[in-house]
Amino acid sequence: MANLRKKIMGLTLAGTVTLGSLGVGSMMNSKEAKAEPKTAGQQPKNVIMMVMDGTSSTSTTLARWYKGAPLALDQIVSGGVRTYSAESAITDSAPAGTALATGNKSNSGYVGVLPSVVNSPGVEPIKEEDKFRPVANVLEGAERSGRATGIIATSEIQHATPAGFSAHHANRNNFEVLGEQQVYQNMEVVLGGGKGALQPAASNGIRKDNEDLVKVIQDKGYDFVETKDTLLNSKSDKIWGSFSNAALAYDMDREVTNPEQPTLAQMTDKSIQTLSKDKDGFFLFVEGSKPDWAAHSNDPIGIISDVLAFDAAVAEALEFAKKDGNTMVIAVADHGNSGISIGNSNTTKGYDTTPVSAYIDPLKKAKMTLEGATSKLNNDLSNLEEVAALYGLDNLTADEKEKLKAAQKKTDVGPILVKLLANRANLGFTTGGHTGEDVFLYSYGPQKPYGLVQNTDIAKTMGQAMGFDLKALTNELFADAGPAFKKIGADVTIDKTDAANPVLVVKRNKATAQLFVNKNIIRIDGKDYELGSVVVESNGKFYVPEKAVRLFTKHSR
Repeated sequence: MANLRKKIMGLTLAGTVTLGSLGVGSMMNSKEAKAEPKTAGQQPKNVIMMVMDGTSSTSTTLARWYKGAPLALDQIVSGGVRTYSAESAITDSAPAGTALATGNKSNSGYVGVLPSVVNSPGVEPIKEEDKFRPVANVLEGAERSGRATGIIATSEIQHATPAGFSAHHANRNNFEVLGEQQVYQNMEVVLGGGKGALQPAASNGIRKDNEDLVKVIQDKGYDFVETKDTLLNSKSDKIWGSFSNAALAYDMDREVTNPEQPTLAQMTDKSIQTLSKDKDGFFLFVEGSKPDWAAHSNDPIGIISDVLAFDAAVAEALEFAKKDGNTMVIAVADHGNSGISIGNSNTTKGYDTTPVSAYIDPLKKAKMTLEGATSKLNNDLSNLEEVAALYGLDNLTADEKEKLKAAQKKTDVGPILVKLLANRANLGFTTGGHTGEDVFLYSYGPQKPYGLVQNTDIAKTMGQAMGFDLKALTNELFADAGPAFKKIGADVTIDKTDAANPVLVVKRNKATAQLFVNKNIIRIDGKDYELGSVVVESNGKFYVPEKAVRLFTKHSR
């Protein structure tokens, strides 16, 4: 059983002996009111954490008007979340995911590690020795509590937010490192895109180290699936679904462009079915990744498409939670994006008498998102008007045609189309980047968070609900290998023969151990032992689980 295996692999937190203390205190301003989670009721057996990436509150409002009915999310609005990072009022997805997963604010691009720069008011300074230190996430804690675990994303599974719940690296773009760590995290379910990061370049992948992680995944006993049907028909307790080399299609486009891919709701439902087989419960992370991408492009159709797809996944989670009675569900946006507004310069006068239809009817004409429509463009742009019609821009005016004709190449077309549609639908956009406003908090179930909270509080609430302390877990899983091994009289060197995969070499008496970066293995005198957590290299240091030190001490006497 998965739960038994995990209990054997790692120590319970009650038995933890720390090798050091985490030097970063609470990232919460002590003067700021903090909403505490409800403590009434039982400790939840299951936790489902759901993130709609880059989704401003205006985006959910627009999606609701478009749908013409309440959202599943509307049932569980419970507060707000402050999203700023350790260095900026406007966060990147990497530190946003890190905050939600580990309870620590961090820097742009940093996944699962502490910041090196702190300048946001109320965030405690970072000690020099703690810069870039990996910090434990709630999925790692859930594993050590005996729960089954899983992650889902509609982007590459190695993307910043899912990686924040399953990996540790200071560069969010290094999918090779993030992807390898995920493979060795012993999750039961992994579903999304990103197959390219699992395969060597020679096999249509991106891995420069030539490791075939698909084979590793299969050797670990996963049912490796690549289509909706094989996913839904799988009977395995361990499923790895990789449905695209890169990201999955937008929900609105899927039936036309990628009908073999599952929806986010289908992936969520299947994951819950699979993980709930574990009698000790489960932790599931779900991301609707592409509302953020649509917002970056100022594409309201893409935003609506995947906010509604995310909401359908929330409906699946809530249906299970209500029947189960012992499941916490949290849903949140990690940050805003695009500064989208319902109303623009067209409505400066008359906004108070402009009907809902003036905003929604132009959007209803679109048959595909910007990504889907522009994928149909001919290289010579000879079908510009047909593509515009797919995007809802029919019966073009002379002025609109003139603007379209200004496109010289394919990449020129998208920015023109979104401006034309926004004008028709009376929508505004202030930026192609993220924004810094607070976002809504949605939660349900025992010990759910509520009120206005920090993004870091979400992780702490989940950890408390599942019975572990993230700071103690960090000390258990990420000891600085140099001092830790030297304390027992061992010599420590780094073998950089393979630059992409350095190996920590430890010698004591006649015993030799090798620890492989991004893997959960220690090899002592030729025999492999699982550590229950990955070895992380960060800022020139190796960080290893305490279990590695104990094992080597035992075998090198």
